[in-house]
Amino acid sequence: MAMEPRGKAPHHLVVVGGGMVARRLVDALRARDGEGRWAVTLLCEERRAPYDRVALTSYFTGRDPEDLALGGQEIWDDPLVTIRRGVAATAIDRAARTVTTSDGRTLGYDSLVLATGSYAAVPPVPGHDLRGAFVYRTIDDVADLRSYVESLRGELDRPLRGAVVGGGLLGLEAAGALRALDVDATVVEFAPRLMPLQVDDGGGEALRRLIEGLGVSVRTGTATARLTDHLGRVARMHFADGPALDVDVVIFAVGVRPRDELARGAGLEVGERGGVVVDDACRTRDPAVWAIGEVACIGGRCLGLVSPGYAMAEVVADRLLGGEGTFPGADLSTKLKLLGVDVASFGDAFAQEPGALEVVVSDPVAGVYKKLVMSDDAKTLRGGILVGDASAYAALRPMVGRELGGDPVAHLLPEGATPAPTGDLPDDAAVCSCNNVSAGAIRCAVTEGGCTDLAGVKACTKAGTSCGSCLPLVKRLVTTELEKSGVAVSNALCEHFDLSRAQLFDVVRVQGLTSFSEIIAGHGRGRGCDICKPVIGSVLASLGTGHILDGERATLQDTNDHVMANLQKDGSYSVVPRIPGGEITPEGLLVIGQVAKDFGLYTKITGGQRIDLFGARIDQVPAIWKRLVDAGFESGHAYGKSLRTVKSCVGSTWCRFGVQDSVGLAIDLELRYRGLRSPHKLKLGVSGCARECAEARGKDVGVIATDNGWNLYVGGNGGFTPRHARLLAEDLDTETLVRTIDRFLMLYIRTADRLQRTAAWVEDYEGGLDAIRAVVLEDSLGIAGDLDAAMAAHVGSYEDEWAATLADPEKLRRFASFVNAPDEPDPSLAYVGERGQARPATPEEREGGAVLIAGTTLEVRP
Repeated sequence: MAMEPRGKAPHHLVVVGGGMVARRLVDALRARDGEGRWAVTLLCEERRAPYDRVALTSYFTGRDPEDLALGGQEIWDDPLVTIRRGVAATAIDRAARTVTTSDGRTLGYDSLVLATGSYAAVPPVPGHDLRGAFVYRTIDDVADLRSYVESLRGELDRPLRGAVVGGGLLGLEAAGALRALDVDATVVEFAPRLMPLQVDDGGGEALRRLIEGLGVSVRTGTATARLTDHLGRVARMHFADGPALDVDVVIFAVGVRPRDELARGAGLEVGERGGVVVDDACRTRDPAVWAIGEVACIGGRCLGLVSPGYAMAEVVADRLLGGEGTFPGADLSTKLKLLGVDVASFGDAFAQEPGALEVVVSDPVAGVYKKLVMSDDAKTLRGGILVGDASAYAALRPMVGRELGGDPVAHLLPEGATPAPTGDLPDDAAVCSCNNVSAGAIRCAVTEGGCTDLAGVKACTKAGTSCGSCLPLVKRLVTTELEKSGVAVSNALCEHFDLSRAQLFDVVRVQGLTSFSEIIAGHGRGRGCDICKPVIGSVLASLGTGHILDGERATLQDTNDHVMANLQKDGSYSVVPRIPGGEITPEGLLVIGQVAKDFGLYTKITGGQRIDLFGARIDQVPAIWKRLVDAGFESGHAYGKSLRTVKSCVGSTWCRFGVQDSVGLAIDLELRYRGLRSPHKLKLGVSGCARECAEARGKDVGVIATDNGWNLYVGGNGGFTPRHARLLAEDLDTETLVRTIDRFLMLYIRTADRLQRTAAWVEDYEGGLDAIRAVVLEDSLGIAGDLDAAMAAHVGSYEDEWAATLADPEKLRRFASFVNAPDEPDPSLAYVGERGQARPATPEEREGGAVLIAGTTLEVRP
């Protein structure tokens, strides 16, 4: 019997597949179907809801799998949407319009969308099924890979060796995963160059040099003949010619094949090379069945990029609601950062059109290869390849098929060289290829949609909401259109201040203001709000004007700063003592363990090499800190917009690959910048060699040791929009390195916007990274001495916030569960045991008698 669709909708849509494109279809349909005409059932074969497969490698850099989930999770609470995780479709009966599922149910449908995607291809190499051979496609695949590597590391007392079969996009991603797991990696590619479908010979050679420079070996023009084993697991890789390679793990990343077996079983037409054949409306020959994404064969081919899949999803959503949308064609342009290396390819990258001219700029020393493909009169842009520096991609890709104007070489030279000609982007030029948003749509959002800022335009058009690479161009278009419309582009902090954060910082600094009352009386109006108050609190803290809880400053702080602890979802707080560089003595570990035991706290090692103590009541926080401060610990500032951690590997002290003392430097930097308040949180990393075990290039400031000193990278971060840091300077001695970091951080603190991470600040800073480099290394603005003095003042005036708080009875008064019963525990905090520790209880567990933590005693609630 067919399962009834959820809700009251008259029509039922079954979507087979739980990937990125399937999620886009559900979002698009629900956003447009205001009348509730369609109920949707999503059959998600994996146990997880749709996630960002493009960001899969971030799993190896500490990102939680749950963070990869796509979009807002409230869509699954929609009464017209049902997601069935871990359930696959096994058969389609087109005559009865039903789908049979792996759990034995039968679903009726009015329309069926196949979004089954593809599977990782494995070549028929003998030994491909040995233990230790993997594919790289899903979260489960990468989880199995990590688990296997970690188990090997426990058995083998030597560096692990890995190989990736395939040197395309996926292969280089897989090599990055091996590096993140601290496994020596070799990429084996049958073609004569890496990424043969995206770059030409020149680009492939540049890419090879860059990849090898990062410690990854490359073999091109090499065919894998077989894998052989030792004790049942992969041990050696043999080739058609050349010496064999000893390996402990092998990843096959040779491409994908469409998952069209369901369509074949239902008698639907498939393409010559697989894939469900659809027309330009993404409909099969059965009018009730559609196919989108990698499983769809449209125009005679399957498309393996997410952008065309998103376009197909939008077309089907439109058609289901009576529209006449058609597939606009595939933009196969790509811009990626593989192993930290920028690679972009767009348009007729291989100059296959008649009469094409190639303009090439190649700088092997800088590791840069750039090529533009022009028409035979050198006026019209047809395509291009960018390796090592893809900063011009956002501006060039929309110009494909249009006249560039001026000398094409000017678009390829570094900033500061001959400037590229500028002009208005045509309305029909695609700005956001992920979501098919044109320049005209962005302008229309401003002129007709009433959008007055970047956030509004993103919400209105979806531009920049996927990969984010187009955001700088979107922002320029928005600003230009506002100015053309006669709208003053305001950088005001909020309704109470007409100044930006950077302007306000300078006013406070120059005039020596020390209180919110002074600042708003002289430069603002009203009583302030939850935007300007924390900003001013941060500015005052950055300028070292006293404790954050002194006087009226206590009222300026956000929730966490207000009590100098992180509020958790159950109303309890976490305590994070500073552990500089991750180095801690056995005695320190014992103190933290005893404190956690005495107060019944949950403990976890953080990604920043610290120990987090969860579950403290507000009234317990001072007592916990008293114990920690007495043992020599300081505030880790996990609650503040300030320096969090300086992560390090063990460096030359212990590691046989280390070339510098990364731990010693990390400790020095953390003690130097501790307590430094800033527009957003700051994270640093120091790696003792190019193997990059501290993941320094994912930090706001990253330092990587070389044989000659230190390389300095800036502007990286994790979070919702992960960015790799960019090289600021090379082979610095320690003194110059520290001085350069001092100036970079102080410049950021003075000029960044509210809640702006360093990655976005570097992009927005006038002149970009080159201008920042000129300021901090060459003193181009003549402010280096001032920046140095400001940092020296911070270092000289540092005081541990919690030690000062414990010495002040007035400050301690704010730490109480109840004003009228300060010693009573909060009865709303309930916990249950899990994995040997306590965790917050769910509402159902509370009703059933969850465990309540009270002091050091665990009691069952009545």
